[in-house]
Amino acid sequence: MTKPASEKQQENHYLVWFDTEYSGLDLEEAHLLQVAALITDRSLRRVRPVETDIRLAIRLPSDAAVSPWVEENLPELIAACRSSSAVELVEADRLLAAYVDAVAGPPAERENRRPILAGNTVHADWWLARKYLPRFTRRLHYRHLDVTALKLEWQERCPDRKFEKEDPDNVRRYFPEALLNSSDTRHDAYYDIQASIAELAFYRRCLFRPEGR
Repeated sequence: MTKPASEKQQENHYLVWFDTEYSGLDLEEAHLLQVAALITDRSLRRVRPVETDIRLAIRLPSDAAVSPWVEENLPELIAACRSSSAVELVEADRLLAAYVDAVAGPPAERENRRPILAGNTVHADWWLARKYLPRFTRRLHYRHLDVTALKLEWQERCPDRKFEKEDPDNVRRYFPEALLNSSDTRHDAYYDIQASIAELAFYRRCLFRPEGR
C-alpha cells in the first residue's frame, strides 16, 4: 500500500554506515576495539564533510582478553587501543550520538523517522553497539540495511564475478567520495564502511534495473 505523502516526508532518509572491530568472535565476551561511522543519503552521497567522519580506537581494559587471530592480524589497532590516543567507550558513544544529531536532529519519538543503520553483517555491529553505545543506538531506526544480503544473492547469480572490496581503486569507482589512505586495509572499520557503500552501489547497478527495462 502506498503511504500518504505526509508520512513519506516524515520518514528519515539517512543511512548511518557503521562498522566495528572487536576483540573476539564471542560477542558475549567481546570488547570493542574500533568504531567508524559515515552518513549518506539514500543515493549514497555524503551529507557531511569528510573531516567529520567517525574513526575511533577504543581504549582496551588492561584485563581484556584478545583472540589470537586479532593479536596476530591487528597489532597496530591493538597498540592504538592501549595508547593515550584511544577514547573511552562513553566518549565514543557521545561522539557518535552527536554525529547523528548533527545530521538528523534530536532522536525522533517514532523510530521509523530515525536514520537506518547500514553495513555488512551489520547485526553483529548492532549487537555490540546496543551493549556498549546506548546513546548512539537510541538514535537509530529499528530496521537495518545489511549489504551482505545482496552479496549472497549476487554470489548465487554470478559466482564468477566478485565485488573486489580489497581494491581501493574499485571502491573509489563505485563510491567516488571515499577517503582511502595507502595504509588502509580490510579489517579497518573506516575502510570497511566505505567499501560497503561502494558494494551497495555496485549491486544497485548490476542487480536492479529501472522498471520496464
